[in-house]
Amino acid sequence: MAASRLPPATLTLKQFVRRQQVLLLYRRILQAIRQVPNDSDRKYLKDWAREEFKRNKSATEEDTIRMMITQGNMQLKELEKTLALARS
Repeated sequence: MAASRLPPATLTLKQFVRRQQVLLLYRRILQAIRQVPNDSDRKYLKDWAREEFKRNKSATEEDTIRMMITQGNMQLKELEKTLALARS
């Protein structure tokens, strides 16, 4: 029997898609944070986002990851609304 040519830590399609969603969310959050006018607030938010993603890096349960993505998207929308109000 031939051994599998895939490395043992290969992601399933579902895991790959979730990973892409998480990375996109992270990039979008950082892009929104770059628009924060105050330097100290921007640094605080950037550190907060980085720590949140690091803290949840080891999550593996599908429902938990989906819930965290949903919460992250809601927080991103809230940040974008706040930034839009601050500009107007």
